[in-house]
Amino acid sequence: MSEIPSPSTLSLFFLYGPPGSGKSSAGRLLAQSLGIPFWDVDAEIEARSRSSIPRIFARYGEAGFRKRERKVLDTLLSHARGIISLGGGALLNTATRARVEARGTVVSLEAPLETLLARLGASEEERPLLVGELRPRLEELLTARASHYTSFPLRVETNGLTSAEIAWQIQVRLGAYHIRGMGAGYDIRVKHGSLANIGEILLARGLGSPTAVVSDKNVAPIYADPVVESLKSAGLSPHLVVIPAGERHKSLDTVAGLWQAFTQARLERGSTVIALGGGVVGDLAGFAAATYLRGIAWVAVPTSLLAMVDASLGGKTGIDLPGGKNLVGAFHAPRLVLADPLVLQTLPDEELRSGMAEVVKHGIIADPALFAICAKGWPVVRSNLDEIVRRAIGVKASVIQADPYEQGLRASLNLGHTLGHGLEYASGYQLRHGEAVSIGIVAAARLAVHKGLANPELSIEIQQVLRGLGLPTEIPPGLDRSQVAAAIGLDKKRSGGKVRFVLPVRIGEVRTGVEIEDVQQVFDA
Repeated sequence: MSEIPSPSTLSLFFLYGPPGSGKSSAGRLLAQSLGIPFWDVDAEIEARSRSSIPRIFARYGEAGFRKRERKVLDTLLSHARGIISLGGGALLNTATRARVEARGTVVSLEAPLETLLARLGASEEERPLLVGELRPRLEELLTARASHYTSFPLRVETNGLTSAEIAWQIQVRLGAYHIRGMGAGYDIRVKHGSLANIGEILLARGLGSPTAVVSDKNVAPIYADPVVESLKSAGLSPHLVVIPAGERHKSLDTVAGLWQAFTQARLERGSTVIALGGGVVGDLAGFAAATYLRGIAWVAVPTSLLAMVDASLGGKTGIDLPGGKNLVGAFHAPRLVLADPLVLQTLPDEELRSGMAEVVKHGIIADPALFAICAKGWPVVRSNLDEIVRRAIGVKASVIQADPYEQGLRASLNLGHTLGHGLEYASGYQLRHGEAVSIGIVAAARLAVHKGLANPELSIEIQQVLRGLGLPTEIPPGLDRSQVAAAIGLDKKRSGGKVRFVLPVRIGEVRTGVEIEDVQQVFDA
């Protein structure tokens, strides 16, 4: 018998809640989205007993059913990955609950009485505990279990949502996503304390040794030692490679240094590169992995907000050239993106603010609720970073999933970046990426108003939110606009000599591919 995986390496998610809350229907969709197996405990009981749940209740009573339920659960708990839909009373037993919570994460689904009645009334499934007049039996069951269901810290309200919407809300709450369409696909996980368990996590996913941990001079002194020790404990033979920090080192020379370091570390085709740091580290390590031995596996471990919600996602790797940013690169998806929000505690405020520009961008593109959190100001943002990271990653993950190679929809993620990249270049990268993007978003909103695509209030609202987060919204007066215009002209999103912009129409909707023939319009809007 194989060894049962430890809890730190598991991707087991349990859906729980009263009858009619949507566990089974949402669970199947959730498992499909995450690319992992799905089990319905009741269905498993019936299959193994070769009898229906009502017949089991009739012959053996609830005690006999619970005995079979626990036996099925014990078997399912040996799996490392999957979605398990639990019966509405499966965790009433404290010992069973303890075993389940030790093996994975429980999500309790909720819905008001009338919603549950409507769903159960539309179902032909016979439920032994609700035999008779449905309303009083259900009311009685909900009253008896009310404190039990609310005792689970992770709860999702399902009222008014379709099964697909319930599944998506669960993903956002879990911080768990899977991207298909780029090779074998890859997982994104947001998990507190995951940095300390990275060795076990990589080993459980079959990622090979020796490994190279690529970090920069700012991040390595803080996080390299625990990562290296975790990898050593898992037997993954880590080799630490420290590169200079900063955008100006995102060059071919740095990549050549990484290739040489990989050679000295004797990396093989089955080896793994770990990018531990911000967006620059991820771009460089990912590009080096894409090109070394014609491509080896890499894992993104972002340590900045900007990298967590943007740069580490999507599999775009690359370097800058003297003429512009990210002009050389490759699509090379990581095998895993592992975001640990705990590391944000050591991030300076200015770096957090810079990352918030991308968060606001994601809210504008597809998540009004995320934008609303940002609109509440800096203290609220600081106290809700976990949810912000999960929601922002969710937006980008859904867009990437729909368009992995930037053939259409994914272009929406470039909101604010066309001007932003030009500003970065013209400032000699003295402007942080998020600061430049913030200015670019406001310029795009004004351009949308100028072209009649949005109401004037939109650009004002967006500007106020960004200013409230301490981000700049105007082009610095000392910046050479001719240099900015020249960099925009070299933007990789240009086509037929024209630059294409992403413009916001309203919060939650943007227009892609808007051609601008005269770059001066961007400055004048």
